Amino acid sequence: MNIKKQLEVLTQGVEDLITKEELEERLKEAEKEDRPLKVKLGLDPSAPDIHLGHTVVLNKLKQFQDFGHEVHLIIGDFTGMIGDPSGKSETRNQLTRQEVEENAKSYQEQFSKVLDKKKTKLHFNSSWLGELDLEDIINLASKYTVARMLEREDFASRMESNKPISIHEFFYPLMQGFDSVALEADIELGGTDQRFNLLVGRRLQKEYGQEPQLIMMLPLLEGLDGERKMSKSLGNYIGVEEDPVTMYGKVMSLPDDLIGRYFELVTDVDPDRLEEIKEELADETVNPMGLKKELAAWVVERFHDKSEAERAAKEFTRVFSQGEQPEDMPEVTIPEEDLEDGKLWIVKLIAATDLLDSNSQARRMIKQGAVTIEDEKIEKINIDVPVEDGMVIQIGKRRYARIRRGK
Repeated sequence: MNIKKQLEVLTQGVEDLITKEELEERLKEAEKEDRPLKVKLGLDPSAPDIHLGHTVVLNKLKQFQDFGHEVHLIIGDFTGMIGDPSGKSETRNQLTRQEVEENAKSYQEQFSKVLDKKKTKLHFNSSWLGELDLEDIINLASKYTVARMLEREDFASRMESNKPISIHEFFYPLMQGFDSVALEADIELGGTDQRFNLLVGRRLQKEYGQEPQLIMMLPLLEGLDGERKMSKSLGNYIGVEEDPVTMYGKVMSLPDDLIGRYFELVTDVDPDRLEEIKEELADETVNPMGLKKELAAWVVERFHDKSEAERAAKEFTRVFSQGEQPEDMPEVTIPEEDLEDGKLWIVKLIAATDLLDSNSQARRMIKQGAVTIEDEKIEKINIDVPVEDGMVIQIGKRRYARIRRGK
């Protein structure tokens, strides 16, 4: 693919690029010298469950990979023990070595759902950061000023509100930036919330006599609520390891105004096809349902396969268009010893199904009128529910579980 077309694909969906002119020049140099560019992404192993929001930047890496460039994933096993202070109003709890290693292992298993595992170079930044002695660290710290650190929004706001900033937090952006020095990266990718950290890497490379890396920032993907960024803690996420039917149903629940954005950020549709999709969405005479089904099928096929996408589409039509219950739903056994007079507190019952991630989510869904048992809406939190063998709990439009009473 020629440089102009590569540039069109690589800049699609990008929020900010420092700079487009430099990217074009690097691509030309790489082609002339017949060498790949080193494209880097750092991963903080504090949240190992990847959802669709994480794939936005992984998809961009895959495009670089498809054009023949080297993709380097940096698992921040060393920096993860510090904790990224980005967007935090207080000092983060430091992870233990065991927690970091367990989370990193999960990342290794999940990134291959998007990237070509054989072509992806995986690094742990402890391999170079752990080798720095005190003199090296002092030298690194000397290359950035406290004043520049305090320009960072989260640090500045904590200073204004008299909240403490620990000295070790200043080392996070320095050490993440040093990853670029150690790798001699040409390009670093990240979310828009990583701007400060990415710029530190660019600055440090210059201080260490290297050509500064380009910075490509991807937007944060909105979740199913259409407002807040996708997050497992908010319950508005689509997990890449979720079953096909759940995944398909979640995509179909997206607000219509996010269809084009999801096509742009989480699929690999050609730029010309993307323009057609945007034109169709702008046409008020066009029903967006067809495009949403196309998006849902694409997502399921990406993380499962075509046959599963077709099965999920048929199940969606049967359940949601025809108002039937799904044929295949999880069954949950409630031990008799957990019951009192055959009853269980509604929040505990919902928690036992694993359909939601926390008791607070269960309370919220009940208040929203989104919980039904045997088609009867549950509207109170402080009630004990009679547990009948075979009864069905439904949460929202797409989550079901069948309850069994066990010994």
